Amino acid sequence: MKEKIKVLLIEDSPLILKILRRILDASNEVVVVGTARNGKEGLHLVQDLNPDVICTDFIMPVMDGLEFTKELMSTNPKPILVISSAFEGSNDSNVFNLLKAGALEIFPKPTGIQDSDYDMIREKLVSRIKIVKSIPVYKKNRQAEIKHPSETETSIKSISHQQNKFSYIVIGASTGGPNAIQKILFDLPRDISVPIICVQHISDGYIESFTSWLSTNCKLKVKIFSDGEKPQPGYVYFPQNMKHLIIKDDGKLYLSNEAAYNGHCPSINVAFESFAKHFASKTLGIILTGMGDDGAKGILSIKTNGGMTIGEDETTCTVYGMPRVAKELGALNNILPLNKIADKILSSI
Repeated sequence: MKEKIKVLLIEDSPLILKILRRILDASNEVVVVGTARNGKEGLHLVQDLNPDVICTDFIMPVMDGLEFTKELMSTNPKPILVISSAFEGSNDSNVFNLLKAGALEIFPKPTGIQDSDYDMIREKLVSRIKIVKSIPVYKKNRQAEIKHPSETETSIKSISHQQNKFSYIVIGASTGGPNAIQKILFDLPRDISVPIICVQHISDGYIESFTSWLSTNCKLKVKIFSDGEKPQPGYVYFPQNMKHLIIKDDGKLYLSNEAAYNGHCPSINVAFESFAKHFASKTLGIILTGMGDDGAKGILSIKTNGGMTIGEDETTCTVYGMPRVAKELGALNNILPLNKIADKILSSI
């Protein structure tokens, strides 16, 4: 029999902890080996229990999830899945800071669920636990954090506005994508002369927190687009919550209510195929870290119809799935590590 995945739960709410235990105790693939009420207790239990995966809340007394993640990843790194509500507000209270600190994924906290919901949530949660367990983790220096962009950095990387070879930069990402997108955007100047359109696989309800977090971690203007909006240079656009993003021949972005594509909504492939259909030769398509193959066929269409394409190299991918499939399809003009992609963008547009 296959050995079960050992999970440590860190959660200060007795009710949520009870729900999580009920969900996971019925699984034959995972076993809850311990529970803690805050990050400080969690650090001690990690030493004693050596779990395969840690599921932690964000807001907790004594030691919150962010401080726990920073401490654990600098001393005894383990795969961390954040189980928390989406938060809006200041950057300090944004759940995506945990991903920046070394956590791997975010899963919505199950609250107010009915008995009929347990099986569906169990399937999704166990699947996410299995994914994060499969991802290698490494020590992360607590001091090696990306600083906020400054005016000096902006002026150094400022570019002249001339006739662009490309009119659109379109980026798709999944697991590991929030950090990957942030790192690329951080290295781009606020006066970049083309708009950037991003599709990130993300849990229901988290897109507001994600775009808010990005806004404070790059120099560009980040927003969720309005239906029928024409993208402008210097802006980064994301689709609305659980909606596909498409472009039409009028150059405006639109929402699409079509069904999920291979389980994904928004789908990278839907966006890429849309740009390939209407503006392929004016599109620079980029596919980043992620599990599965969403976007691979779409980015092939961009390349086939005269656009330029970039895939993230295996050496920097959190999960080498989507870029690998795109490479196997012959869809990539360039294969680059994450820290080289921004420079390639700037030299190409």
